[in-house]
Formats: sequence, C-alpha cells, structure tokens
Amino acid sequence: MHDQTPCIDLGRLESVYAPLAESIRRLIDISIRTEAEPAAVAAVQAKIDAAAAELGEAAQPGPVGVHYLPDGQTVAWGNAVVGVRNPVAPPLVVHHEPDGVVWSEFTLGAAYEGPPGHVHGGICALVLDHVLGATAHRPGRPAYTGTLTLRYRRRTELGRPLRVQAHVERTEGVKTFAVGHLADEDGVTVEAEGIFIHPRQSPA
Repeated sequence: MHDQTPCIDLGRLESVYAPLAESIRRLIDISIRTEAEPAAVAAVQAKIDAAAAELGEAAQPGPVGVHYLPDGQTVAWGNAVVGVRNPVAPPLVVHHEPDGVVWSEFTLGAAYEGPPGHVHGGICALVLDHVLGATAHRPGRPAYTGTLTLRYRRRTELGRPLRVQAHVERTEGVKTFAVGHLADEDGVTVEAEGIFIHPRQSPA
C-alpha cells in the first residue's frame, strides 16, 4: 500500500498507534518471562483474543507498506526495525549526521534472545542491514541489499545499551558500499559490510 499521508495527520496517527505498539511490545516481553498460574494465563489470553478481534474489525488486508509524505520522505509503519506501529520492532530511531554517519542507540530485551542471555545473531544482522542500508537510501531513490557480510567478534548481551553505526565507504554506479558495526559499552560485537543497489530508473 502506498499513500500520500498529509503531514498534519502524521503526528495524530503516531500518537494513536505508537502507544498501542508499545503496549503490545511490553506484553510480548512479559509473556516470555511470566510464571503466572495456568488459570491466570488463560484469563489473560481470553482478553488478548477479544482485543485482537475488536481491532481486527478495522484492519486492512495485507501488509501496511510505505506511506509517502509530500516532501518525499517515507513512513514505514510496519518495518521490522524502525516501524513505530510494529510491536516486533525495537524500534530503532535512526540518526543521519552531516558527515554521513548513520547511527542509533537502543536496548534489546527477551524477545530478541538467541543464545541464553544474548541477542540472536539474526537480529544483529537485521539491525545492521537496516542501518547500513540507510546510508545509501535517499528520498525517492531507495537502495536494496545486494550483499551483507558479517563478522561476529563476540556475543551481544541482552539488556545492555547498544549502538549501531555505519557510513558509506564508496559508490560505484548504482552500487553503494557501506561499512558499520554493532557495539556495547565494552566495544564492537559485530562488524558488517554491505553492497546496496539503487534500481535503474526507467527512461521517461
């Protein structure tokens, strides 16, 4: 789904749906960690099923897709990394510096566990793929992952402040070569390099 979302509506929509996603995000975390009695779990499940049915009455079919604003910026409500309406997303807030560095700081909890007490390697890849890709993406000119190479230097602990950052190393035609890393307070945990492709635009 693609839509021209007026700027005046963006804040209103976010104020309605972002808190809903955050509540569900908390529920996901607690549902993993709870040791409630079976009867209590069953009662809560009934409430969740009722809430899902109520919200589902007004749900659009299929994925949400990307909404385009009049200034060319995009809003990816359902994105798995930055989607403010997606309870599966952490979500990351991605910053773009004037010198080309793209970064985000965040913490990952129980929903992202792989090895006990540590972040799943696939989640590290997901985050790095998005942030490296953000170095190449431009309004009206998206970039898609061609290759992503990772080096896991050590495990990434859950519950610790993390920082991911990346920058463009070089460009060659439609290809952008980016490098970056994921780190905690003790240093880098995962290094990444990727090639991101700008689709060739069809002649008018």
